[in-house]
Amino acid sequence: MKLLSYRHNGRDTFGAVTGKGVCDLAPRAGTRTLREALAKHPVAQLAQLAQGAAADARLDDIIYLPVIPDPAKILCVGLNYEAHRIETGRDKLKYPVLFTRFADTQVGHRQPLVKPSESDKFDFEGELAVVIGRRGRRIPEDRALDHVAGYTCYHDGSVRDWQGHSPQFTPGKNFPATGGMGPWMVTPDEAPPVPAMVLTTRLNGVEVQKSGVSDLIFSVPALIAYISRFTELAPGDVIATGTPGGVGYVRKPPLYMKGGDEVEAEITGIGTLSHPVIAEGAS
Repeated sequence: MKLLSYRHNGRDTFGAVTGKGVCDLAPRAGTRTLREALAKHPVAQLAQLAQGAAADARLDDIIYLPVIPDPAKILCVGLNYEAHRIETGRDKLKYPVLFTRFADTQVGHRQPLVKPSESDKFDFEGELAVVIGRRGRRIPEDRALDHVAGYTCYHDGSVRDWQGHSPQFTPGKNFPATGGMGPWMVTPDEAPPVPAMVLTTRLNGVEVQKSGVSDLIFSVPALIAYISRFTELAPGDVIATGTPGGVGYVRKPPLYMKGGDEVEAEITGIGTLSHPVIAEGAS
C-alpha cells in the first residue's frame, strides 16, 4: 500500500493511492493526520480501511505534502554509504553520524526546493527514508523492522558552506524548504527488501548519483536499534538513512543546484520524488 499526505480543495488530509487516485483515509481512520493514524492503527488495519474504497481525488488534482508533514523527529544519518565516506576522505565510522532536521524544512513531491539567498552552494542528496510505525525504546536489531511503517524517498538538500561552519551539520541542513519527502511511503509488505533497492538522483535529467542501498554502512535495523537506545521512537518519526557517492561538492568542478533546475530522487519499488529548484526571492 502507498500512503501519502496531501491537500485537496484547501483541506490537508492523508490517504491511500488507488490506481490514478487517492482514497481519503482521514474520515475512515478517525484521525486528522497520517502520523496520528499510524499511532492509532496498525498499517494492516489502514489497508483494510482502504480496501475496495473508491478514489476521492485524482492524483493530478492534489497538492502533495511531505509524507509525514508533522513528524516529532526527523533524524538524518550522514556519511552512511561507503562510497560517499570514501569520496569525502573520512575515516571508517564506529557509530552513525546523526543530525536533525526541522519539520518546516520539508516540502512535498513537485513542490519547489528553495536555494537560500545566503549561499550558492546548494547540494543534492537523494536518500531512502524510513517512517516509524510502532513505538519503541532500546529496540533489538533483529526486531527493528517490526517498527517500520514504510519507506519513502527523501531529498536532504544541503547548504554546504553553512554545513561546514562547525563540526555540527545543523545550520546547513535546516534552511526552510531545502528538504523533500515523498511522493508517498510504501508499506513493507509491498516494498522490495532494502538491500535490493537502487537509489538514483538526477539533476536536470542527468544521473548524478546511483547506488544500491546495499552500500549502506549502518543498515536500517542497525540504525533503528542504535537510535532507539538514546531516544524513544514514535509513530511518524522519520529516519533519513544517508546519501550515496556523487554529491556535488566533491566534484571537480563542484556542481550545485540553482534556480530553474529540476532534481529527482528515485528508488526502485518506492517511486520518484521530483522538485523544481527556485532561488529565494525569485518571482
